[in-house]
Amino acid sequence: MNDLEFFGEQESLNFIQWVLRAIVAFFFLLIVAKIMGQRSISQLRLIDFMMALLIGNIIAHPLSDEQLGLKGSMITISVLVILYTVGVYLSLKWRALRKFLEPTPISLIKNGQIIYKGLLKARISLDVLLSELRKQKIDDINKVSLALWEPGGSLSVFLFSQYNTVTPTDMQIAVKPLFFPMPIVKEGQIDVETLNQFGKDEIWLKKKFMHCLQLI
Repeated sequence: MNDLEFFGEQESLNFIQWVLRAIVAFFFLLIVAKIMGQRSISQLRLIDFMMALLIGNIIAHPLSDEQLGLKGSMITISVLVILYTVGVYLSLKWRALRKFLEPTPISLIKNGQIIYKGLLKARISLDVLLSELRKQKIDDINKVSLALWEPGGSLSVFLFSQYNTVTPTDMQIAVKPLFFPMPIVKEGQIDVETLNQFGKDEIWLKKKFMHCLQLI
């Protein structure tokens, strides 16, 4: 049996063919996830959740059943990814479609009062709401001005002004600009792109290295 014939249906697969199927499926799904973008990974919304179920179910069967070809599953997934990409693009253009795929947030708390109709609409219990509040270090519902259940399944909470954390701006305290350190040497290699962002070149960096070595 030819080891390269692992794409199609087979009565049986040898060890190498099973390994090849797994490797091809792994990199294929990696490419699919890259095409679908980070949104489908960070937040499973309606269309993302549907795609995750379909792709997982389609790719799982040929990886466990030699009588099912891998080629057909890959074609099916490719078509689904195209439909997903088109759907996401159209949702950015058409408000009605966007509202269907990504419904508006549901109000669960307003002015310190729980909206039980919102809990029913979001299909979550009071215990889940209180648990989400505790995760955000909120121990009193009366402090909450507005709490929204987002389409991605997270809770956004806005406290009354008197309960918000005091910031340096509130205290009129001068602060230093944000400094985010960026490595310019990674794994022994100079990151030229990062170096150029600082308006420096490799000659400047090498001079700095020589100066540091002289101080040791």
